[in-house]
Amino acid sequence: MQFSLISFIALILSTGFFNPNPAPKSKHKFIIAAHRGDHVIYPENTLEAYQQAIKNEADYVEIDLRTTKDGELVSMHDGSINRMTDGKGQLKDFTLAELLQLKVKSKDTSGKETFRIPTFKQILKLCKNRIGIYLDFKAADPEQAYQMIKEYGMEKQVLVYINSAAQFTGWRKAAPKMPLMLSLPDSVKNTAGMKSFIDQYHPDILDGGYSQYTSDMVALAGEYHIPVWPDIQSAGEGPADWNKALAVGLKGLQTDHPAALVKFLKEKGLR
Repeated sequence: MQFSLISFIALILSTGFFNPNPAPKSKHKFIIAAHRGDHVIYPENTLEAYQQAIKNEADYVEIDLRTTKDGELVSMHDGSINRMTDGKGQLKDFTLAELLQLKVKSKDTSGKETFRIPTFKQILKLCKNRIGIYLDFKAADPEQAYQMIKEYGMEKQVLVYINSAAQFTGWRKAAPKMPLMLSLPDSVKNTAGMKSFIDQYHPDILDGGYSQYTSDMVALAGEYHIPVWPDIQSAGEGPADWNKALAVGLKGLQTDHPAALVKFLKEKGLR
């Protein structure tokens, strides 16, 4: 039986079927995203933390993108600069030149090394052909960010974590092929709820808390060809958590301890 194009589109909409954008290719079967870089030694969201993640064989560095007063893109998790720098105030109220004068606080108070807030351009240059970028899109313009990604030839090395409906539509318009990651809501507890969420929002990759996923839910995501790479970072994160994640079939995690997780997976013959 032959279908008209209109009939085919109607069938897609009625079944919820869609083809997710594929995640960037990796040489590893189990994906490790270094949360705010590898910040066990170096301050979070610094070039040094990202460099350490590369050294320790992570697949992605997770960065937090924000916009300065003069429209430049930089990485910092908080909207405020208070926690991580020697300055005070909201990042959006500072120019790039002003932000670059600030010192990022080091965990080693006796150390002599000076850390700075990195620009998106610096991050792209550092990561190109070395590691993927997991872009937590805090406060920025999708078109501006995507143009910069294209400028550095990083279109196939980036995924975007979405924090709002406006970001989702903005990225679908600016870069229709960019893989977008959504968190599975805490209210979703089973495959029925998960199917409803996927059919409604069409994520390309799923995030959330690792403990909310069951083996059936992971299998359902697989039927949709959607990777599930949830957060496992916590104060007490370790082998007990990683074993639980493996037990339900997860094949990717965002972690605060990428080097330790890589070692753990290697010992199990999984990396």
